[in-house]
Amino acid sequence: MTVSPLDATPWCPSCEWNLEAYDADRNRPVFGWVWLDRRAHRLGYRMTRQQFDRLVGRPIGATEAGAATVLIAAASVLLLAGVAALTVIGVWLTVRSFPSLTILPGVTLLGFAYLLRPRFGRLDPELEVLSRQRAPELFALVDEVATTLGTPAPQVIGVDGDFNAYAGQVGLRRRRVLCLGLPYWGSLGPQERVALLGHELGHFANGDPRRTLLTQPAFRTLGEAAELLRPVDTGHRGGILELFGALLAKVFLGTLSRLLAAAHLVLVCLALRESQRAEYLADELSARAAGSDAATRLLDHALRMESMMLVVRRDSRAGHGPQRWRAATAESLADAADRLPQLRQLSVREEASLFTSHPPTGLRRRMLTSRDWHDPKVVLTESRLERIDAELAREYERIRRQISLS
Repeated sequence: MTVSPLDATPWCPSCEWNLEAYDADRNRPVFGWVWLDRRAHRLGYRMTRQQFDRLVGRPIGATEAGAATVLIAAASVLLLAGVAALTVIGVWLTVRSFPSLTILPGVTLLGFAYLLRPRFGRLDPELEVLSRQRAPELFALVDEVATTLGTPAPQVIGVDGDFNAYAGQVGLRRRRVLCLGLPYWGSLGPQERVALLGHELGHFANGDPRRTLLTQPAFRTLGEAAELLRPVDTGHRGGILELFGALLAKVFLGTLSRLLAAAHLVLVCLALRESQRAEYLADELSARAAGSDAATRLLDHALRMESMMLVVRRDSRAGHGPQRWRAATAESLADAADRLPQLRQLSVREEASLFTSHPPTGLRRRMLTSRDWHDPKVVLTESRLERIDAELAREYERIRRQISLS
């Protein structure tokens, strides 16, 4: 017997026959050609399942350096060396016999080097940074989870109005930043909040190449170079020689741009396999802190993110805050309990991709349930949760008003 929730292409829930099928009506296009998107989807699905099969039932190391990791690091070093070479040659051409005709190519190379320079990131201007004095209970909870897991604690904790949470490093000093989207944070129960903190803090210790300064060029430099070299039609029409020269430049630059773009896609695809391994490890750290039951519930919430957003928007417009958000979200998840197994399987089809940093939510949950079951090491009581929410009351109200007007 096959199933077809949400009018998806049918599959067999017991043997997963046809689960890998490309659903053109539901899968988001990547390249814009159906035949190519179908092939990319099948390849992404196959690589995602193969990685799951390799990792299930064995330790997921934070520092294991496979061939892909070594290739990403080596490519990043070469790209950094290339940018440095552009800088040196640009300076030499500019000053070698100043002033001379070599200034123009020298300045051009310096411009390219500037555009391709390493980026260190900066704090999001929308992030409302909290102080330890402003939110001592929240900071204490974050410190407790970090100590339990043996991960570094964030140096900056902030909140915003997104239905999300993230952890990262910014600036030359690589300050660790934790952002909690209040609509999401406020919709979760006590242990799910601990699970969320465990997952995000896990990113400071799980070897994710997206968050390592050395590997950043692998994610952006070739793509930016391809975009810089992509020919642009200005609409200007000159003589026959000018047209012929423009055609040659277009062919040469267009070919080079496409080659760089193809190399960028291959490199990013390899790098994102490592990012997906890191996500599995962050989920495991989440389970160690909050307990496996809470970590799996958090992933089920992720499956129903759109429903959570609708609940929060509805209750915000009715004047309700996080206490009602939590209750309504829990009710919504309980009502969907019978449909969750199919939604988990469907996520494996719809979230599998060559170019995503996260494994499908269904596989992430399946990975957790296949491993040792953990009891919670950090327990967030209702009274402590209420104190944390009281610290953030002003921020909650501001976000609630924004949501109610959207």
